[in-house]
Amino acid sequence: MRITSLIENTRLKDRKDLKAEHGLSLHVYRGNQQILFDIGATGAFEDNAVKLGVDIRQVDRVVISHHHFDHGGGLVRFLEVNQRARIYLRRCDQRQYTFRAMGILRKDIGLDRSLFENHADRFDLIDPFTEISPGVFILTQIEKPYPLPKGNRHLFAQKGNIRRLDDFDHELIMVIREEKGLVVFTGCSHSGIRNMIETVVKQFPKVRIKAVFGGFHMIGLPILNTMAGSRKEVEELGKEMLKYPIDKLYTGHCTGMKAYRILKRVMGDQLELFPTGSRIEV
Repeated sequence: MRITSLIENTRLKDRKDLKAEHGLSLHVYRGNQQILFDIGATGAFEDNAVKLGVDIRQVDRVVISHHHFDHGGGLVRFLEVNQRARIYLRRCDQRQYTFRAMGILRKDIGLDRSLFENHADRFDLIDPFTEISPGVFILTQIEKPYPLPKGNRHLFAQKGNIRRLDDFDHELIMVIREEKGLVVFTGCSHSGIRNMIETVVKQFPKVRIKAVFGGFHMIGLPILNTMAGSRKEVEELGKEMLKYPIDKLYTGHCTGMKAYRILKRVMGDQLELFPTGSRIEV
């Protein structure tokens, strides 16, 4: 299985020709399957794909980790380019998603709902545990015994006149099972990276996890590059993650560089960044 980072907040230092943005899109090439996990905030993922030798027209399936624009905003471009792929999201009530902070900052961060109406034949909304193709699974029932990321306190969901903190009932996990283990994709991990890994371990007991790809949402205010939570809390998370049967974790995007540096000191070679342009066989 080959995984390529089509878009992420940063890029490889020697690939100044590639675009970076606050978003995430990973291309998975597996036998005769081509899957996009998330699709970035804009069409930049496709611009990069051309330069990285990835033909978006040949993608078979798209999985969107949750209903935020930085993971699904690129759908407009994708639907223009690709006429065949099924697009999978978790089913949820229609809500308006916003980022709010300091009493003055407010930004709409949801997906363009008109896409679901205008291209209804392309979307599959998932409720239960589902195998979308041989060996490719969508997990929706995420157990939450451990604390959620503190950065979630700025994220809200509104339906009608009722606004509340987002509980991320629109988030999913993608798991690819191969002979030698699992590859797990978590998007932003708003449900908590530890909770998401715990969910995978219980769904696939005694199966080794070869790799995990996704952000850990440990950034506070992206515009100020703050870290949500204390250094001690981040260190403790790193120690707990080392207890799971995971060979390697590849992160970035909403983890934030401050939290990443702390986690890296704790987790060592088990944790790496995966900036735009990165490509790896797992």
